[in-house]
Amino acid sequence: MAANPIVMSKQREEVVHGVPTEVVCTAFSNSILVLVTQYGKMGTIVYVDPSTVGDNVSRPSLTTKVLLGKDEPLVHVCAKNLVAFVSQEAGNKPVLLAMALKDKTMEGIQALREVIRSCQVW
Repeated sequence: MAANPIVMSKQREEVVHGVPTEVVCTAFSNSILVLVTQYGKMGTIVYVDPSTVGDNVSRPSLTTKVLLGKDEPLVHVCAKNLVAFVSQEAGNKPVLLAMALKDKTMEGIQALREVIRSCQVW
């Protein structure tokens, strides 16, 4: 009799715009961890928190906070674009994102979003 794992996790390696990329998604009871790396390390860690405003629960406002790494505007933009859908599809759970990206173009971010979607654990 096999028991269900306490923590659900999926991992995928793919070449995104010519850059080898690893993605790991792990679902915890209160949040989702998403690791996206093109350097083989965790990089900048960002907490993406959905906060509902008024009665509009379906479209929460996302707040980002850099926990470790460079706190630059591009980091916040990348974080929101990479994992906004994860938070929403997971019932507005917060997302802890670790990212080390070579390709920060909009096309690269869109391609990375699809790799993250393929590791869906939420």
